[in-house]
Amino acid sequence: MSAQLRDTAGELAEILWREHTVYRERSGGVVIRGEHVRRWISLAPAGGRGEVLVRAGRILDGGTTAPARSEAVVPLSAGTGVLAATCRRLLAEAADDVAPVVPGRAAPGRSNHSRKAARSKGSGKHTSFGSWVILACVVGVIALYVYSTARHG
Repeated sequence: MSAQLRDTAGELAEILWREHTVYRERSGGVVIRGEHVRRWISLAPAGGRGEVLVRAGRILDGGTTAPARSEAVVPLSAGTGVLAATCRRLLAEAADDVAPVVPGRAAPGRSNHSRKAARSKGSGKHTSFGSWVILACVVGVIALYVYSTARHG
């Protein structure tokens, strides 16, 4: 299935974008990145046989990817045309989720007052409790590695 996904992704990438990068994920899926449009498409095997999970999302500043904005399951037997149409729909949905931010103006559906209230609501702490827990776990794992390396030397 992975070789078929890779071939399908290559054909799909040519249809969607002139400039693209196709690579395989560790999970067996394939990602198509369109850096010039700041969007990505992911194809992964779905639960059913011959079905593919198609996800679409944005590429953030610095090249990192935002989580998928939308997804759909498409039968692989439907063909590249149907898959391309589904990808275009998902990419359009991902683009619709991004509202342009104009400095000094509130986002649609929000007043300036509610935005300021949400910002000043915090108690001034920069690091949440959850972040401290994650940091403690990382330090613990590093300490365990150093200990086991020193012990087995």
